[in-house]
Amino acid sequence: MVAYGRAGALAAAALLLTGVLAGCEDAADDKPGRPGDRTTAPAASPSAAPSADASGKPLPAALTSQRLAWKRCKAPEGGTAPGSAWRCTTVRVPLDYAKPDGDTIGIALIRKEARDKGRRLGSMLFNFGGPGGSGVSTLPRAAGSYGALNTRYDLVSFDPRGVAGSAGVRCRTDREQESSYRKIDMTPDTAAEEAAFMEDGAGFGAGCKKRSGKVLPFVGTTSAARDMDLIREVLGDRKLTYFGMSYGTELGGTYAHLFPKHVGRTVFDAVVDPTADTTGHARNQTTGFQRALENYLKDRGQDPRAGTRRIAALLKRIDAKPLPTGTGRELNESLAITGIVLPLYSKDSWPVLTQALDEAEGGKGSLLLQLADSYNGRDENGHYDTQNHSQRAISCADTKARPTAAEARALLPEFRKLSPVFGPFLAWDTAGWCADWPVAGEHDTPEASAPGAGPILVVGTTGDPATPYEGARRMADELGKGVGVLLTNKGEGHGAYGGNSCVTSTVDAYFLDGKVPADGKTCS
Repeated sequence: MVAYGRAGALAAAALLLTGVLAGCEDAADDKPGRPGDRTTAPAASPSAAPSADASGKPLPAALTSQRLAWKRCKAPEGGTAPGSAWRCTTVRVPLDYAKPDGDTIGIALIRKEARDKGRRLGSMLFNFGGPGGSGVSTLPRAAGSYGALNTRYDLVSFDPRGVAGSAGVRCRTDREQESSYRKIDMTPDTAAEEAAFMEDGAGFGAGCKKRSGKVLPFVGTTSAARDMDLIREVLGDRKLTYFGMSYGTELGGTYAHLFPKHVGRTVFDAVVDPTADTTGHARNQTTGFQRALENYLKDRGQDPRAGTRRIAALLKRIDAKPLPTGTGRELNESLAITGIVLPLYSKDSWPVLTQALDEAEGGKGSLLLQLADSYNGRDENGHYDTQNHSQRAISCADTKARPTAAEARALLPEFRKLSPVFGPFLAWDTAGWCADWPVAGEHDTPEASAPGAGPILVVGTTGDPATPYEGARRMADELGKGVGVLLTNKGEGHGAYGGNSCVTSTVDAYFLDGKVPADGKTCS
């Protein structure tokens, strides 16, 4: 799915920014409800509703009656172990939900128990985005923002199937990844560059099949949503209390469609448009990132059109002659675009973008390369994490679309008009992301209709670059009348909770007290 492709999802950026969310472990007191709020029943119950296989039959008792052994967490790859309050475990799930008695895989979980056990409401499950993001490594870094929620909820997250500690997909070596970023032009201008671009996409898929072929057909979002319901049952919650961000909103929408009667208090923040296909996601994000770039330029006192032309001209010069950096590596056009995108995720990062662009205009690309490396998951020793591998495998397992080079080329005039900076990159991404993928995709667009579900709070930010605001409106509509409740944040950045006090207090009041705001409420 291009919306979560090389520049499409920019999930690595979302996870990086998650780690700097404001707050501390005991951040805020519970907030009172707002006028017009209505109350829902508590989310947890001692009697957990049964989870189901692909045919709708209850899962085998061997799975649903698992007793979890929570232990001190080990350090994730490339990270450090969380503090003593955190515990980790593994839950077994079917590899194939059509064969629930067959092979299983382990899903890695992490938990921090509620502080006020006398008023505990249950577990709150988080997905921070991607696809491909590790909840096990992200939740401890982000938990300071959820201090108020942790008073009455166990904070729980997981590595979705195909990610990190949950049968994580691997497709390439560090050397192969470095070579691709260095040699492949993501906006090919010649027949030779185009052929190399498509060959690289096909080679990535072949590597996934070679190294992770057993799980590759089963890493899609539908299976991950079924895993969430089994996790809910094993944790002992009658309904699922869920907080999904970015791709986590697509995962949450899929869950709500599959298990509407199991939906408890649920919030979607930075919402993926469920009505958009592969090309639609690319078009949405081209519009969203251009909008964010223009807002950035206005904030810097610059004319947006003139500033856009200047940046597009800079990229053209870099394409012709990559910039030197302090590391000995060069900054090519593709890496430069990635470096520009990352700081657009948060208004707090805009000054860094200014520094990086000024440096590049001066003939050096060190800061843009550093930003691109952060997005691409590359550390200072040249080691890459595997989020990009998982992201691609999940996306291509989800979508049926396999656009050709000719179809991507045909999008260029429209996409260049939408954004001369990001348009060509995202147009070509439609073809390169799932080129010759070894596994068939599931659908054109995901189902999110959830008749009979409880209210789901859908938070959209007007200046969100990666999941434009329009997608939140469409998600609320798709969930259905009486289910989708739209909350608008007039602001910048990817995600609103923890960055806007009005949004944060509204979400906290819903999770803690069951108070649902009036549909259409606006925070600014």
